[in-house]
Amino acid sequence: MQQQPQQVTELPLFPLQAPLFPDGLLTLRVFEPRYLDMVRRCHSSGQLFGVVRLIEGGEVRRRGDEEGFVRERFETVGTLAHITALESPQPGLLLLRCRGGQRFELQRSTCLPHGLWMGQIQLLADDVALALPPDLAPLAPLLQSLLHSLAQGAADADLPIQPPYRWQDCGWLANRWSELLPLTDAERQHLMMSDSPLLRLELVADRLEQLGILPDAGPG
Repeated sequence: MQQQPQQVTELPLFPLQAPLFPDGLLTLRVFEPRYLDMVRRCHSSGQLFGVVRLIEGGEVRRRGDEEGFVRERFETVGTLAHITALESPQPGLLLLRCRGGQRFELQRSTCLPHGLWMGQIQLLADDVALALPPDLAPLAPLLQSLLHSLAQGAADADLPIQPPYRWQDCGWLANRWSELLPLTDAERQHLMMSDSPLLRLELVADRLEQLGILPDAGPG
């Protein structure tokens, strides 16, 4: 379980096309001036930043016709990002790896003159630890098998799921499936926003049944 940040009220935001899940992995190539200084400051101070899913606009800021920059709009529920590794292979480029932390609700956002968004946030509760019910128990070995197949010929650090593993925890398992299933970014956001880890995992099971990956157990 991620350590709960204390008294976080304002932090920089990094709008992306896809949401970040708690305990999820995120790799970024950072080259925009508005993010380069922010990432360096966060890394050196241990500060977190927030990932929010874009609803309008792109990940790279661009100019519009006559109204300045293209409008950027994003979801109000996001996830804290912990920087775990940072490299600078060349001037003006940062490569970073992050891990998802606690979810938050965005109360207010402000765009600074150079384009960086700052957000006033309220932290949301972590998932309650909930053991897998018997009818959803097959989702754990199924994901373990998928991870094993992905590991063939791949470096451990490059795998999309990293330890600590919590195969018997509803929320953790639902989040890992949500990252790997062929879903739209809006569908992933809907799952990430769900406060019920059991409901989230049931929705994942429904999608696996639709894909023919998980046999339909039927009623009872």
